[in-house]
Amino acid sequence: MEILVGVIALAVGLVVGWLLAAQRAQAKVHAAQLKAGAARAALEAERTTASERFSAVAAEALRQNNEQFLALAGQSLARAGQRQEAQLAQREEAVRAMVDPIAKTLDAVRAQVTDAEKARIASHSTLAEQVTQMRQTSELLRGETSQLVTALRSAQTRGSWGELQLRRVVEAAGMLERVDFTEQPSFRSDDGLLRPDLVVHLAGGKNVVVDAKAPFLGYLDAQQSSDEATRTNRLAAHARHLKGHVDDLAGKAYWEQLSPAPEFVVMFVPAEAFLAAALDEDPTLLEYAFAKNVILATPTTLLALLRTVAYSWRQEALAENAQQVLTLGKELHSRLATMGGHLTKLGRALGTAANAYNETVGSMERRVLVSARRLADLGVVDGELEGPAPVEATLSMVSAPELLASASEHVVAIDEPPAASDATGR
Repeated sequence: MEILVGVIALAVGLVVGWLLAAQRAQAKVHAAQLKAGAARAALEAERTTASERFSAVAAEALRQNNEQFLALAGQSLARAGQRQEAQLAQREEAVRAMVDPIAKTLDAVRAQVTDAEKARIASHSTLAEQVTQMRQTSELLRGETSQLVTALRSAQTRGSWGELQLRRVVEAAGMLERVDFTEQPSFRSDDGLLRPDLVVHLAGGKNVVVDAKAPFLGYLDAQQSSDEATRTNRLAAHARHLKGHVDDLAGKAYWEQLSPAPEFVVMFVPAEAFLAAALDEDPTLLEYAFAKNVILATPTTLLALLRTVAYSWRQEALAENAQQVLTLGKELHSRLATMGGHLTKLGRALGTAANAYNETVGSMERRVLVSARRLADLGVVDGELEGPAPVEATLSMVSAPELLASASEHVVAIDEPPAASDATGR
């Protein structure tokens, strides 16, 4: 027990000793820490002071360096600025040299565009005005056409229009009224008074009767109709009307009243479309008309017919003139023969006169001038006398037999070939 207590006391003593040693060690550590903290604080203060001094020195050095740098930079920038300004001026001049032609071209283009726009506006105004006038003209034409269609529905108006078309075709053929044709002559027959629209006079005293017919009321109705059945019906009626006029002309038998005349009459249809529409409905219409001694003629075919008639008239006139030319040629030939005799006599007279002149010149040379020159030798007169030159005239003799006929008193035929020329070519 005592041992245990002794052991416990020893243990407690050891523990207390260790605790006291630990406290002392801790106190030393704390004292060391305090010393270290003070040293750290002093070091920190010195560091702060040194840092502040270094900062001040560095700031001063930096300020000085900045000032020097700024001065150098200012100088460099000034020189660079001068160089840049010079380069910029050069580039500006170069750009201006490049841009000026473009600017001038743009000005010219702008002026042209302005002129073109003005011209476009003027053209548009003119076009608008012309369109307006065209519209007005179209309205007027539509109204006039309507009035014309209305007027052509009258039989009297259609007849007058057909006669006018016939007159224009005759004038276009170059025929003369009362010479090549007679317009609307009147004559009586067994059936009463007949008056055809035109009588064309042929060579040899023959006559051809032309009568204008304009049965196109059914054609107008067909053209104005939008219904196909109505249109077909009216075209068929148009063909029947035209066929009826063929029967009427065939019944008048104009060729019996205007003898001599060929046994047919020309029925003039004023427009090609009228006859074409009728032939589309009745293809046998032409054969039917020929069988009735009626020739259907449009402006084109009638013009060809009248041109043929005019040609026959010219051939007839040429035939009549040929006889007059023959008579005139014989008379001219006779007068040429008489004139040849007169020329021969004149040539002989001129030859005799030339010989008499030459003999007179010879007499003057041999007789008169010899005595006159002696006066100059005696000194009575001054100067020499020049004698006249003789004439050596060679006259061309008439050699054509037609011109020698009168002198030789014989007749030469018109178709006799002329004599060959002499050696001189005359």
